[in-house]
Amino acid sequence: MLRKIAFSLLVVLLVGIFTISVFAAPEKSKLQTVLDRGYLIVGTGSVNVPWHFMDEKGELNGFDIDIARILAVGLFDDPTKVKFVEQAADARIANLLTDKVDIVIQFMTITPLRSQQVAFSIPYYTEGVGLILPASGKYKNHEEMVAAIKSGETIRVAARQDVYAEQMAQEALEGSVCEQYETHGLLYQAINSHRAEAACVDLSSILWLASSEPDKYLDSGRAFYPQLYGAAMRPDDQIWINFVNSVLLDAMTGRSFRLYNDAFAKWFGVKLPEPKIGKPEMYR
Repeated sequence: MLRKIAFSLLVVLLVGIFTISVFAAPEKSKLQTVLDRGYLIVGTGSVNVPWHFMDEKGELNGFDIDIARILAVGLFDDPTKVKFVEQAADARIANLLTDKVDIVIQFMTITPLRSQQVAFSIPYYTEGVGLILPASGKYKNHEEMVAAIKSGETIRVAARQDVYAEQMAQEALEGSVCEQYETHGLLYQAINSHRAEAACVDLSSILWLASSEPDKYLDSGRAFYPQLYGAAMRPDDQIWINFVNSVLLDAMTGRSFRLYNDAFAKWFGVKLPEPKIGKPEMYR
């Protein structure tokens, strides 16, 4: 009899333990952690204009920095509630997975391989490769260079030294002569000195330079090789991921679009149109 009672009590105890383990409160989301702390911790860089760099005041500035401040507005209605952790590109995933930062906003390209380690937000920018021209050069746009090549002229395109450099130059301007250089700085020197008529560089850099130094550089209007930039988060917290996506979506297509549009105009010199009313903009 006592054995039966003891067995029954053991069963009740085990059922209770199982119930508590199944229905216990889940671990606190990163969203609640950030709200309780009172500020956001963002991993980013500090040496890449116009994305993240130290300005003349010794403060971090750039498009990535503005995206982080947009997120802070969504969290606290205050763009200053951000602590930035400067990090090298190869520390982005490690710092995120070890909780040194809440999120990485550092012009991080979304790839299938990286997506096996981190969760990406919806894209906040589409990068590409473009052709930058010297404002003092003979050609003012891509169409003029295409016409020149067809008429028999030789046009040199500077590209970063790489196994795909020749392919990239031909994608940028078919029939051009590829001139390869070891660093990006040498690409700009090549067009500044007219050793090359154009150079293949990131489109964001072209937009920044063409808008900030229009007397020196021109955007040819040719861009290709699209790649998506997204914010990176730990993959095990869907509440936080959903929140970040909601903030970015609203900033790019909804009520707070002016925050995103103003940042885009500031860093890329492009005035984006207001989101259209009716069918949501992301489905157009």
